[in-house]
Amino acid sequence: MIKVSETAKKKVIELMSEDGFNSATDFVRVGVKSGGCSGLSYDLKFDNAQQDDDKVFEDNGVRIIVDKKSFLYLIGTTLEYSGGLNGSGFVFNNPNANRTCGCGESFSL
Repeated sequence: MIKVSETAKKKVIELMSEDGFNSATDFVRVGVKSGGCSGLSYDLKFDNAQQDDDKVFEDNGVRIIVDKKSFLYLIGTTLEYSGGLNGSGFVFNNPNANRTCGCGESFSL
C-alpha cells in the first residue's frame, strides 16, 4: 500500500484539476524506472486508464495506481509534498530504500 499525506493530497487535487483530471475518478500513477544517480528513480503522473497488471489503492481520498513491477519497490511508501525553501515538490518516504540521492528523486535497494 502507498499512503498519501494531507499536504500531498491537497497538492495532488490542485494539480489534477489544473491538468484537466478529476481527483474523484482519475488516478495518480506512481512507478519506478531505471535511472538517477542512485540507480532507480520515481515516476509520478496523472492517468485516467487502469491497466490489467495495475494495483489500485486509495488513501486519504487519492486514488493511486502502480504497475506490478514497481509495486515491489514501493510497498509502505508515503507520498508527501514539501514546499520549503530548498524547493518544492513531491517526496517519497520509502522504507525499502537503502540509499537515496541528495535530491530524493532516486534510490537504491
